[in-house]
Amino acid sequence: MITTPFGATSTAAEVLAGVDLTGRRAIVTGGSSGIGVETVRALAGAGAEVTLAVRDVAAGARVARDVAASLRTARDAAADAQVTRAAAADGRVADEVGRLAVAPLDLADPASVAAFVAGWSGPLHILVNNAGIMATPLLRTARGYELQLATNHLGHFALATGLHRALAAAGDARIVAVSSVGHVNAGVDFDDPNFERRAYDRWVAYGQSKTANILFAVEAAKRWAVDGITANALNPGRITSTNLGRHIGDIGSAPASFDPASTDVSWKDAAQGAATSALLAGSPLLAGVTGRYFEDCQEAGPHRPGVRRGVAGYALDQEAAARLWRLSVDLVA
Repeated sequence: MITTPFGATSTAAEVLAGVDLTGRRAIVTGGSSGIGVETVRALAGAGAEVTLAVRDVAAGARVARDVAASLRTARDAAADAQVTRAAAADGRVADEVGRLAVAPLDLADPASVAAFVAGWSGPLHILVNNAGIMATPLLRTARGYELQLATNHLGHFALATGLHRALAAAGDARIVAVSSVGHVNAGVDFDDPNFERRAYDRWVAYGQSKTANILFAVEAAKRWAVDGITANALNPGRITSTNLGRHIGDIGSAPASFDPASTDVSWKDAAQGAATSALLAGSPLLAGVTGRYFEDCQEAGPHRPGVRRGVAGYALDQEAAARLWRLSVDLVA
């Protein structure tokens, strides 16, 4: 079991304090809200060049300016604070604020993922698959795929595989898959992943997509070890004031992980919720660690029924991970 000096109350900035990521290039999906913002802030604060891959470029630009301003205040780094806007030949627009860039990415749209991949050049050292949706009503993509699986897993799968050469070029790249304790609600139904025959349940669909995030990390760790790429998954914890829960509605309809009276998982602010992501993305303490699942900045133990912690055995199953990879290749083709 991997342990670190950090815990549930540690912040993203704390886990990367003293770490120098100068020269390393990172992508954070969903970097314009929630724990994505704090992940961006921590990585940029440690010196990384960070691209916020977001659906709303204007919102991403605002976050980039805010993060740059906060880093300028904290580190007196005014020299690179001017905002520039440049349009590439393919029409892709990026807002740059010093070491921060913003680029459009809609994970549910294969064309958007393909355009993002095509617009990337050079090595990629850190990929944080952070964006996600939760507990939506039954919605489908243009291809007919259930939206939570399409966004949370398939979009990130297409992104990571599309960027594989860039990750391999880095020599020691890291992939961070933001999963959830909600994965304990469901494994992957390989016979009906898109709810075409079974009754739709928003929490089962969410749980399936979050299990898929972990299985992706397990298989990527195995397939891409030869390229020096590590891949790990994590549970950020219950986070206050994010957009992730906008579809939940009445909290009484949610699983126990959203029960305010629950004592087995504590609430975190966004900076605390981003700590495990930042740790896996940039800390030298995790160098070479791969194919594992973390929570509260520690490798998680096995899930026990009735406790909203730990990792379900089916989420680390290597046969299931390989099967999901093959299914995902077919679905994104």
